[in-house]
Order: sequence, then structure tokens, then C-alpha cells
Amino acid sequence: MNNLLLLVAAFAIFSCKNEPEVPKDYVTLSGKIENQNSDSLVVRNRTYSKTIKVNKDGTFKDTLKVENGMYNIFDGSESTNLYLENDFDLKLTLDTKMFDETIKYSGKGAIHSNFLAEDALLQEKLLDMDMLSNLDTGGLEKEIENISKKLKDFYNSKKDVDSTIIAAKLKDVDPMLNMYKQYAGQAITLKTKFSKGTPSPAFDYENHAGGKTSLADLKGKYVYIDMWATWCGPCKAEIPSLKKIETSYHDKNIAFVSISVDENKDAWQKMVTDKSLGGIQLHYGGDETFMKEYMITGIPRFILLDPDGNVVSADAPRPSNPKLVELFNELNI
Repeated sequence: MNNLLLLVAAFAIFSCKNEPEVPKDYVTLSGKIENQNSDSLVVRNRTYSKTIKVNKDGTFKDTLKVENGMYNIFDGSESTNLYLENDFDLKLTLDTKMFDETIKYSGKGAIHSNFLAEDALLQEKLLDMDMLSNLDTGGLEKEIENISKKLKDFYNSKKDVDSTIIAAKLKDVDPMLNMYKQYAGQAITLKTKFSKGTPSPAFDYENHAGGKTSLADLKGKYVYIDMWATWCGPCKAEIPSLKKIETSYHDKNIAFVSISVDENKDAWQKMVTDKSLGGIQLHYGGDETFMKEYMITGIPRFILLDPDGNVVSADAPRPSNPKLVELFNELNI
């Protein structure tokens, strides 16, 4: 009898151990962030958002009930994409000082998100707008074809990554590259039309300080022009850097001219006053001639002219780009 009971107990234990594990109906996401930018992370897509607390030591852990698919994780400054399915158990580590380069996932389901991180680095390497914009038209065509092949070969080599991710990536290659080709093509055309030393189109616009200011009024100085608007987020993001540049070069032979293309002139006047914007603040007054000459279809756009009113760069570096100061140094401004 005792032997029978032992046999039954042993069978019950064996049966329990061999029961298939029930999949969890949630994702476990944990990890550690070095040099964290904030005390939280936001995991989101178009229909979902959840904020995860990050401890003072950079560690975090939470669970998320999700629909299978691509998500974005934002740390308050930068973001990256990841792939989530319920029952995944992911651990994320990264250092914000080298954000994209240090992203690493481990645990159940990590292969898909590691692929997305690797893809982001590859695209950053291949899609160098400065390089593409410095090609001629034929060279751009060949380089776009080369990039297309590299990306498609990379995606097709990832047999272990979820097929829906790969299918979406392959579908997006050509539309994405067409956009880059169009943008780089416009830059090439602009550089051809306004090569260094080409006389610049003129302007004569209302000055916030009173009266009007023309390009001719600034002859004898380098002129750094900022085409912007109060409603333009990327334009406003450049304002702190522009102020620093203006301060650094306030006694140099260069004028900083900001030309607003706001239809609402009151909004322009108010922001210039409220934000104590420096330099020469002008409003285009509905006259798009200067914009059309420079083929400006998106803002901000920065233009650098020499003291004779000739083009140095029709698409100059932004104030936040260290290359701007390098350019100024090359010109001994």
C-alpha cells in the first residue's frame, strides 16, 4: 500500500513538472539606464502609452499588457524602437551618453528588439545626408541603389526575427530612400544654383526695431540668415544655440538676421519681444520672392553670405551644429 502511495505521489510530481508553462498575458520589461535623463520612461505607439518609473540608480521594472507590435520607448530626451509581445521578458540596458550605440536587450524576445537597434545604427551609417548631398545627380542615383541593396540584404539575412517586422522593413525601404533621394536631390540642385561666390538674391523687409532692412544695408559684413516662424518647433529649438552664437560673435564682422515667415505678424512681434530675441529681426510681409529664389520649402533654413553679398552656403549648418563654428573659423570671422 505504501509503495502504491509513493508511486502515485511520484507520478503526480512528474506530471506537474511536465505541464506546459502557461504563457503570461503581459510583458515584463526591466533594465538599467546609465546617466539617465529623467525619472521615467514612456513606452508608446499610436494606441498605447505607459509611463514606467526609473529609480535613482537607473533601474526599472514593470509589466505591460500589449498588442503584438512595434513600440517606442522615450527617456525624456531620446527614443528607440522595440518589439513587444505578451509573455516576453525583456531586460534593457543603455548609456544615454552613447544612446543608440549602447542599447542592448536580453531575455525572452530580445532578438527582435536587438534587430531594431542594429537596424537603427545601420541606417544612421548609410543615410548620411551630408555625404548624399555632396554627390552629383548620377552619383546620388548609384548610392541610393547601393543603400537599397545593403538594407534589403541585411533584412533578408535575419531569419530568426519576427516575419512581420522584416516584411514591414522591406516594404518601407524604397519609399524611405525615395524621400532621401528627393531631399538630397534638392540640396544638390541648390548647391549647383548657388555655388560659392554666386550673388545672393536680395531682400528688403520690415525690421522689428523699426523701419526696413535690406541686404544692401549689411554690405561689408558676413550675413548669417535664419528663415523661421513662431509655429515651427525645430526653428524654436535652435533659438538657444543661436543666442549663444550671437553672443560669441557680437563684436565680429558678421550680422545675424532672422527672417520670419509668419502669416500672423502679431505672433512674430510678440515672440521677438517676449523671448528677447537678438540679432536683426525681420518679417517677410508676405513677399516670398527671397524664399522662392532659395528654393525654401521647409524651415528652418540657414544661409551664409560673404561681405560682398555673395553666397558662402545656401544651406549653412544650424546654430546647434558644431560645423557652423568650424565654418566661421575657416573664414576667419
